[in-house]
Amino acid sequence: MTPPPAPKLPISLTANPRLSSWVRFTGEGRVAISPGKVEIGQGIVTALAQIAADELEVDMSRIEMIRASTATSPNEGVTSGSLSIQQSGRALRHVCAEVRQRFLVAASERLGVDAARLEVNDGMISGPGNVRTSYWELAGDVSLDHDATAGAIAKSAVKRAVAGHSVERIDIPDKVFARPRFIHDAALPGLLHGRVLRPDISGARLVALDEDAARAIPGLVAIARDGGFAGVVSDSEAAAEAALNALRKRATWSGGEPLPDEDDLAGFLRCQPAQTTIIDTRTTAATRQHARTLRRQYTRPYIAHASIAPSCAIAQWDGDRIHVWTHSQGVYLLRTDLAIVLKLPAENIVVEHVEGAGCYGHNAADDVALDAVLLAKAASGRQVRVQWSRHDEMSHAPFGAAMAIEIEADLDEDNEIIGWRHAIWSNGHAARPGRAAQPALLGATEIANPYPRMISTNPPAANGGGGDRNSVPLYDLPAWTITSHRLLTMPVRTSALRTLGAQGNVFAIESLLDEIAALRGEDPIAFRLRHLRDERAKDVIRAAARRAAWKPQRRSGTGHGVGFARYKNTGAYCAAIAEIEGTDEIRVKRLTLAIDVGETINPDGVVNQIEGGAIQATSWVLKERVRFDGTRITSTSWTDYPILTFTEVPAVDVEIIQRPEVEPVGAGEAAHGPVTAAIANAVHDCLGVRVRDLPITRDRIIAAMELAS
Repeated sequence: MTPPPAPKLPISLTANPRLSSWVRFTGEGRVAISPGKVEIGQGIVTALAQIAADELEVDMSRIEMIRASTATSPNEGVTSGSLSIQQSGRALRHVCAEVRQRFLVAASERLGVDAARLEVNDGMISGPGNVRTSYWELAGDVSLDHDATAGAIAKSAVKRAVAGHSVERIDIPDKVFARPRFIHDAALPGLLHGRVLRPDISGARLVALDEDAARAIPGLVAIARDGGFAGVVSDSEAAAEAALNALRKRATWSGGEPLPDEDDLAGFLRCQPAQTTIIDTRTTAATRQHARTLRRQYTRPYIAHASIAPSCAIAQWDGDRIHVWTHSQGVYLLRTDLAIVLKLPAENIVVEHVEGAGCYGHNAADDVALDAVLLAKAASGRQVRVQWSRHDEMSHAPFGAAMAIEIEADLDEDNEIIGWRHAIWSNGHAARPGRAAQPALLGATEIANPYPRMISTNPPAANGGGGDRNSVPLYDLPAWTITSHRLLTMPVRTSALRTLGAQGNVFAIESLLDEIAALRGEDPIAFRLRHLRDERAKDVIRAAARRAAWKPQRRSGTGHGVGFARYKNTGAYCAAIAEIEGTDEIRVKRLTLAIDVGETINPDGVVNQIEGGAIQATSWVLKERVRFDGTRITSTSWTDYPILTFTEVPAVDVEIIQRPEVEPVGAGEAAHGPVTAAIANAVHDCLGVRVRDLPITRDRIIAAMELAS
C-alpha cells in the first residue's frame, strides 16, 4: 500500500512560516492576529478572527485584527480571486493550532500535568486538581519565533465553536456610526492636500505648463513636476482644487491615441494582434451524426469599478524613507512597484493598508498611492493626502476588459450536443503592480523617464485564468476546444475587475445551453442536471430551483431564467434563478441563489457576499458600460455611467448548502456569472428574444427583436 503523502503547510504559511508574524499575545488578555489579506468590505477580518478564536479557544472579544503592513505583516500577495479564506484562513487555522499546542506543552511543564489532560477555555489553561495558568502568563516563556511545522492538527469541524456561526462583523460598527475608518476620513494634524493634472485626451502627454497663475493661489505649498507628471500640494482641498484648475487652463498637451468604436467592440477585438492559446481540448470517438451547428457571439463592454468613493492615499517622504497609507489590495506588490519607480530599496518603503471604498479589483488605489508619493517629495516631510475626482476615477483607472465570445455547438438530429468550440477575444485581465520587471502604475508612464504602459496579461489557467476564466464547461460534453485570443494592444487601459473573464464566459455558456434546451423542448434545469456529473453542482441547482418554486406559472410581462457555475471550476458552486419584469424596461424583481463554499465560516458573511455580488451583477447586466468617442472616455459621471439605484435593487434570497467537512473556499465572486446568465435567460423567457450583447438595455432588446424578425 502506498503511504499517504507527507503533510504540507498551507501556501501562505509556506511563504511566511514564522509563527510570531501571525499571532502575538499582548497585555490585558488580548491576542493580536496579523493576516496579510486586507478588508475591502468582504468581511474577511471577521471570518479570520473566527478561525483564530476557534483554534486558540479564546473569545472573539479578545482578538485584535491587525491591518496589513509591509513593516510587520505576512506577505500574502494580493487580496483577490476569492482566495482569502483558502489562503489566509488555512494558514491561520494551522498557525493557531500549533500555537495552542506549544502553550499546552509549556503549561504541562509548569503545572506538572500531562498535556493531554489540559483544557483551554477563553485562553485559560486548566487541568486536574484545579491547576491553571493562561496564554498570557506563559507568553514570556513560550517563544513563537519558530517556523511552523507541517504536523500541527487543527480541530475537527464538530469541535469548532465559532466557525460555522454568524457573528457580528468587526468592521461594521465604525461604518454605521460614522467613526473614521476609511482612508478618506483621515484628518491628521498638518495634513496637506494634493491633486494631479491629467489629460482628457487618451494617451496625450504634457508638453508645456505655465505655472504662474497656480502659484498665485492662496494656500499653495508646492507644484511638483517630473516630465509629464504634474501636480499641486496645498494646505486645503479647496486650495488644491483651485491651483489644479489654474494649471489645467495653461497646460499644453500632445495628441493622443485613437480609441476603438464603442458600437463595434467585437469587430475591434477580433481584428487586433493577439496571443492565441488553446486552453483545453476534449476529444471522443464520434457516435452520433452531425446535423447542424449553432454559432453565437456574445459580448460584454468595458466596465468600470465605479466605487462610490474615488481612490485616495496618504504619503510621507522623509529623507530616504517613505510611508504610504493606502486601500490597495496588495501592499507588498505596491511597495515593489514604488521601489522600481523611485529607485529606492524596498526596505526604505512602508506601505500600510487602511480601508477604503470596496471595489474588488485593480482600481486606482495603487495609482493614487504613487501620486501621493511623488507629491510628498515636494512637501518637506509633511504628509500629503491625494484623492482622485470622480472624473479622474472614471477616466484613468483600469477598466474590466471588454470581451467577444463565440461559441459553436455541433448538434445531432435530436439537438443533443456532440461538439463545442468556445473562443474568446479580449484584452488581458491583469496588470496589477508588483508582478513584472516594469511597474504597472499610471504615474510611472508620465515621469521624465517613463515606463511603457503594461499590456495586461492573463493569470495562468492553474490560477483560474483571466479572459478564459470559467470558459471550460463544467458540463459533461463529449468534445470541446477552448481558445483564448489575448490582445497585444491596449488603447483602453484594462486590469482585474471582479471575476475577470468568468462573468462573460458563464453568460455565454449558460445562454447557449438555454437555447439548446429550448430547441429540444426540455426544461432548462432538467437539461443542466442531465449534463452534470458533479453532485455538488446538481445540489445547488436543485436547491435554487426548490427555493424559487421553479417554474411558476408565467404571468404576462414576467420571465424566469436560471444560471449556474462553479467559480474558476475549482471554487464555490452557485446557481441563480432570476425573476424579471419586462415592460418599458427590464426590471429584476427577485434573485434566488444557492451557494456551496464547503465549510461556511460565517454564514451571514457568505450571504452578504452573495447578495452584494448578485446586486453588482444586476447593475452590470442592465446598465454599466464605459462610453467613449474616438479620443476620450466620456462616461465620467454617474449621469454618463449609471449604476443600479436603491429603488432598482431586486430582492435577493440566498440558501447556503453547509458542508463543514469540506475545506472552505471564498464566496465573493461566485454569483456574478450565474446571475448574469439567469437574467439574460429570463429576458428570453419574458420577451422571446435572445440578447447576446451586454448590457441588456431597451435599445439592445429592440435590436435583438429586429434581428429575429
